[in-house]
Amino acid sequence: MPEFAYVARELSGRELTGTMTAASEQEVLSSLAAKSLFPTRVTLQGGVERAGKKVGKRISGRKLATLYAQLADLLHSGVPLMRSLEVLEEQSSIPALKDVLSDVRQQVGEGSRLADAMRRHPRAFNELSVSMVRAGEEGGFLEDCLKRVAQFTEHSEEMKSRVTGAMVYPAFLMIACIGVVVWLMTYLVPKFEPIFARLREMGRLPGPTVLLLGFSDFMQTYWIWMVAAIVAAVYFGSNYLKTEEGRLKVDGWRLKMKGMGPVVRNLAISRFCRMLGTLLKNGVPILQSLRIAKDATGNRVLEQAIASAAENVSSGKSLARPLGASGHFPREVVEMIAVGEEANNLEQVLINVADNMESRTMRDLDLAVRMIEPVMLLIMGAIITFIMLALLMPVFQGSDALG
Repeated sequence: MPEFAYVARELSGRELTGTMTAASEQEVLSSLAAKSLFPTRVTLQGGVERAGKKVGKRISGRKLATLYAQLADLLHSGVPLMRSLEVLEEQSSIPALKDVLSDVRQQVGEGSRLADAMRRHPRAFNELSVSMVRAGEEGGFLEDCLKRVAQFTEHSEEMKSRVTGAMVYPAFLMIACIGVVVWLMTYLVPKFEPIFARLREMGRLPGPTVLLLGFSDFMQTYWIWMVAAIVAAVYFGSNYLKTEEGRLKVDGWRLKMKGMGPVVRNLAISRFCRMLGTLLKNGVPILQSLRIAKDATGNRVLEQAIASAAENVSSGKSLARPLGASGHFPREVVEMIAVGEEANNLEQVLINVADNMESRTMRDLDLAVRMIEPVMLLIMGAIITFIMLALLMPVFQGSDALG
């Protein structure tokens, strides 16, 4: 029998790895569930792992959504998988995508499953898409699953574009504010220092002016160390964020942020609900659906809460109760999931929850962005006003003395 490598989590969140000999991947999942372990990845030893992963250029989500939709249409029309991949490779005008499709077609031709061939290209196909394709292959509804992946990818790209578009102007204001302050402190303020030198010697320089000149001197003297500190912070911070502990802490902080925390949480929960509803609608078992859908949140804290809820479901209990007990899911969402479980239409309820949360969250995001803009302008105005007053106060004092 084949041997499978797995990565699973205990209820405490601790990650475990190992291998297991079984007849199929489903048997591995059942065995891990019986041991109170929640699998996050199961791969066939000697398949995709032996072939290794390819490193290539990233491909935009919209291009991938089109690819999934075209592949689904070809398969639905009765075109074999190998021929479908060949057609898409020939039609592709993007070199990076053409290379990916060529390798995927070659791997499938050598006997690998489509999901395993896709997993070799993590920069093109994310783990969520691979897991959905695997579920479609195992359940015999690959065409429908590819359509759902296409719809989900397109929807995710649309949401990403809306969020990015909403944050462009506040980000521009922040960068402009920083640029203006740096210019003032390193170019304009130093020109006034010789003028105020005599007043400083006499001890008659106003406090705000002394503070401004001191900060300007500090920036001019230690600017290289400030840049080095920023670069080091970015380097070590990015490396820390790649660790499990780092991602867990940052994801927890993102959920607790004042103002933006609820927006981040609601967007993540809406992605989870939409993905879970889509999988259940396609007939994927709920435990496997939860294992796939939890990755749609993009948040380690929420993933752990969903993993604990899946353990509850594996023992025949409700999904809503542990989600509510986690403290991360809004009460109205938990109640709607509970109603969906009782009415036996959970998949439709989850999709409705996702639609409602997304529309409400986008309204909240628009409001938050509208609030950010005047706040940024006020901060910029206050900083520039302080600098101007600090430079003009000695002039006013001199005028009073002459008067």
